[in-house]
Parts: sequence; structure tokens; C-alpha cells
Amino acid sequence: MQRRKLNTRKYEANEYLVLLYRIGLLMVFYSLCRVLFYLFNTASFPKVTFLSFLTIMKGGLMFDISAILYLNVAYILLYLLPFEFTFSHWYQKTLKILFMVGNGIGIAFNLIDIVYYRYILKRTTASMFDVAAFDAGNGKLILRFFYDFWYIPILLIVLLILLSVLYSILQPKPFKFRHPFIYFLSGIPVILLVVGLSIMGMRGGWRHSTRPITMNNAGAFVTTPEEMALVQNTPFCILRTWGKKAFEHKHYFSSEAELERIYSPVHVPDSLGEARKDNVVIIILESFSRAFVGSLNPQYEDPRDRSYTPFLDSLIHESLVFTNAFANGRKSIDAIPSVTASIPALVLPYVISERSGNKINSIASLLSVQGYQTAFFHGAPNGSMGFDAFTKIAGFQQYFGKNEYGKEEDFDGIWGIWDEPFMQYFAQGMNKMREPFATTLFSVSSHHPYEVPKKYKGKFPEGRIPLNKCIRYTDHSLQKFFDTARKMPWFKNTLFVITADHAVDSDIKEYYTSVNYFAIPILFYKPDGSLKGIDNGLAEQIDIMPTILSYLNYPYPYLAFGHNLLDKNNPRFVINYIQDSYQFLNGDCAFYMTDDKLTAIYNRKEDPELTNNLIGKVDFPDQVQLEKAIIQQFNNRMSDNRMVVDKK
Repeated sequence: MQRRKLNTRKYEANEYLVLLYRIGLLMVFYSLCRVLFYLFNTASFPKVTFLSFLTIMKGGLMFDISAILYLNVAYILLYLLPFEFTFSHWYQKTLKILFMVGNGIGIAFNLIDIVYYRYILKRTTASMFDVAAFDAGNGKLILRFFYDFWYIPILLIVLLILLSVLYSILQPKPFKFRHPFIYFLSGIPVILLVVGLSIMGMRGGWRHSTRPITMNNAGAFVTTPEEMALVQNTPFCILRTWGKKAFEHKHYFSSEAELERIYSPVHVPDSLGEARKDNVVIIILESFSRAFVGSLNPQYEDPRDRSYTPFLDSLIHESLVFTNAFANGRKSIDAIPSVTASIPALVLPYVISERSGNKINSIASLLSVQGYQTAFFHGAPNGSMGFDAFTKIAGFQQYFGKNEYGKEEDFDGIWGIWDEPFMQYFAQGMNKMREPFATTLFSVSSHHPYEVPKKYKGKFPEGRIPLNKCIRYTDHSLQKFFDTARKMPWFKNTLFVITADHAVDSDIKEYYTSVNYFAIPILFYKPDGSLKGIDNGLAEQIDIMPTILSYLNYPYPYLAFGHNLLDKNNPRFVINYIQDSYQFLNGDCAFYMTDDKLTAIYNRKEDPELTNNLIGKVDFPDQVQLEKAIIQQFNNRMSDNRMVVDKK
């Protein structure tokens, strides 16, 4: 029996109308991607109303036009060539291939960010490619991504088929070429006109004073910084950040003396007490949001919200714990410089920025001068996220990864060695080191694709989200580590610091704010009980290094952007970079600065959901000056390679 062909009716129209139709199609598809982005991430945008979403959609058109024109500049120029052969079948087919490939990539990035946004809380930028270049085993991760989030490739296929069909419905109507030269001459001004209009579309406006739009322009259509991701689209963000420098000089303060008076990252120890030679062990737990730690969330009654960290809870009761602590970034590569070198993740992660070759000091390099043996342990394949490269720059004497571990049977197949065996390897490794030593462990198992070893299948509670059982497994691994470490001769003479690399979604409403997106635990544990208590003041990852050095009575000046948490007189603040804005916590308030302008102030204590913008209602000149001083010190020192204290 003869098979029927799909009967898709095709129409013809003026070639310029067809071009407008196809560009219009792309705008509809980008708007559809924006709607899907919101629907899949509604919990991240609790303040969006129907009317505000219409404003977001309207603002998004400006970004969509710009991205579409950038991606289709070659297609448009080739389409408009005023020659007879451009109407031939082969030429039109070539144009369609060019159209589908270029725009398929753009739509794919928009769809991928539907999921990826949950991890980084912003649209993907060009830095993603730098991160990918640092990581090992990306092929497996990509395949696993498409396996777990199968609906993304299905959505992509459906949208591309629909785009292909709609593209072909309307075809350019060929001219009767009695005078090809006249057609050629008439086409030149059309090309010039379209080029002019395209440049205006790419720039985001037609006025002479209009500068090319940037990601920050999305702020004009939203009420909170995180909503800017809804206005933007991913291809625009990638194109706008391609080749951009992360650190540019700031000039908020013209006087260096005034800048140093307000804030200086140079720490000069004021104590000449005898230096302690305690061992230092820093444990960075993958994805351990504060939301998962029951002892830091006693207000929750539902067992699914109480705790997935029973061992960590028990340790917290014997430690100095900071209940109001935050990460300085949203990615693992943000955490390592923040925790070990007191370098916050502002604009771009330090390790992939153009300033990653700057000379820096770290807990390892500084303590090496004091005779410490230093090592970094990470169970992932060597080269993962560039940790081995950074730790070498930071002054760690040794690096122990999957290669050094050597037992392939303990590999989880994607991220690295399961936490339980690798933490045992960590404990045994320190038993072979000369005291005093300073080590850092970065765990790997509490991560997508949310698996636990086969022998623990069904043992740990699932909770509300798949990650919960992995958190419970890593907590179990941590308990086993301490069971082993307590038998070691170095245990009693060791300061343990436990924190997380970053926070993740927890399915608890309280943690869906731009502030609590960074909420993590930070605790200091000394087996002899000399460090105990609850501190409700602000704390952040960059405070860890100066706090350790203060505890050890480190005697020399050094550079750190955080503060000593043991000194009650020190100012407390937290600084992050979120969706093209600096987020600055000081006292009870959260301040937001975008494009060098203060755009929002919230009282996060009285207004935890950050709904009442206090701009124009209250004035906090000292806090704003401090935020500017921190940003200027950070950017200018990064730009000038002044990240260590000069020896005199």
C-alpha cells in the first residue's frame, strides 16, 4: 500500500515579508522558552505576579531581539543577497540548515538553563565554557544530564520540529528577472536598511546616547535582582560575556587613604602570643545547605524537613557554630578560593578569570612558612574543576585525588570516589603526615545524579527531594571518618572546620530568597571542648582563613577579604554576586548594587521574603560606603595583582 506524504501546505510571499515572519517566529519561540523557564522554576520567583510577569515578558523582547539578530546575522545577510540564484532550491535549503543549526543551539541553551538555573541562580554565561574546560569526565556528565532531565531533549526536539515546519510554510516568492541588474541595485539599499535596523536591535535602542544593552538592563523590568534571569535569555548572556574581563578598576573613592580607612583586606596580627601548632583540618561538604541541618532549623516539625545530618547535628552541639553563615558563591569552584584563600567569588570564579595567575596567599602557603605540611584531598578524577591546578597555585604541597586513591571499584562512575571510602583514605593519609599539618577535604557524593552505593540502597530516607538521601549518606560517611580519626594520635591536637561549598534547592520555602540561596553551616570543632557555643552573627566562607590564623596566633601580616570570627569587635558582613548585582549583608539589612548604583535595600529580619524595598525610605550611608570599599579593594587588587602583602 502506498504511504501518504504529510500534506503541509506552503505559501509564497514577498521575500522581505518572509524574513520578518521568520524572525517573528524566533521571537515567539524565545518567549515560549521564557514561559517554560518560569513554570519550571516558580519556587525561585515567589514575588512574580501575573501583571509583573507581563512586564517581564515585555522587557524580554528587547533581549530576545538582540540575541536573535546576533545569532542570525549571517543568515540575514545571505538571505538578502540580491541575486537570482538565491531563489534556487539548493540555496534555500542551505539557508534553512543555517537557520536551524544556529537557532537550534540558541533554543537548546535556553532549555538547558531551565534546569541549570537551579544550581547557579543565574543564566549561563560564557564562563561556563571555561568551567567545562577545567573539568574532567564532562562527556559522562552530559549524558547523565540528558538521562535524568529527559524532558529537556524531548522539548528541544518538539520545538525544533515545530520551528522547521513553520519555517517552511511561508516561502519567498521568486521575482521575474527581466532586469537582474536593476534587482541587484534595488537590493543594496534594502541590505543597508536592514543592517542599520539590526544594529539598533542588537544595541537595544536607536538613540545616539543608547549604549549596547547588557545583562544589567534587565533590572528595569523587575522588582528583585533574581527576577532578572526571567527577562534575560541564555544566548544573550553568553554573547554579552564572551571575552569580558571579570575585574575592572573601580573609583568610588579617589583617595587611597579614605579607602583604607573604610576597609582594608590587609590583616596585621595585634597579638604576640605564642603560636599554636595545632593541626588544621578543613572539610568542605558538597551541597550541604543549611536547610538540611536539623540543629540549625529547630522550627520545622515535619520529619521530612527536620534533618538529614544526625551526626553533624551531634558535632554542632560540641562546636563553635555560626547559625547565620553563608557561602560566597553558588558553585564548587567558587568555594575553594573563598574557604582556603579568603577570596570571594565576585563576578567570575577566581579560578577561571583572567586573573587566575595572580600571586595569592592561602591557609596552605601561610602555614607552610610555620612548618606545616599541607595537602588537599578530593575524590574526583584529577583535573576535575581545576582543583589540582588551583591548590598548586595556592601553595598546597600535595594533592590527593582519584588517581592517588587507586581503587577503581570505589568510583561512583561520574563524580569520584564514594565519600565513605575516600574519607577513610583521608584519615589514613593524615596519619602518615608529619605534624603539624593543614589539610582540606572536598566531598563529592552529595550531588546530582543523587545516587548512593548499592549497599545503602533504601537505607537512607528519601525526603522531599532526591538529594536528601545523598546528604544523609555523606553525613554517615563523616561519622565513620570521625570514628576512625578519634583513634589517631593527631586527633586531639587538631582544629576541625566544617562547612559546605554552596547551597542548593531544598524545597523549603524559607530558603527560596536571594539571601538564603547562600545559607550554609560553618562550625569549628576542637576535641578538647575549648571551642564551643552559638554565634548568631553574620559569617561567610572568606572568614574561615582569618579565623583559623587568629586561633593559631599566626604572627605575620597577610591578605584576606574576610574577618576573624573570634573577635567580637570585628565588623560582620557577607558579600555575594547574584544575577549581575552585588548582594551585601550588613546588620539586619541586605543591600543590592547594580551597575555601580544602589538599587535595593531590604530589612531581612523584619522582611525575610524581601518584598519591601527601602530605597528612598531609609538611609544607610556607612553600610553603602563599606560595600563600595570592599568592591573597590577587591577589583583593583585583582586587576593590579596585589593579592599578597608586600614583604618589607
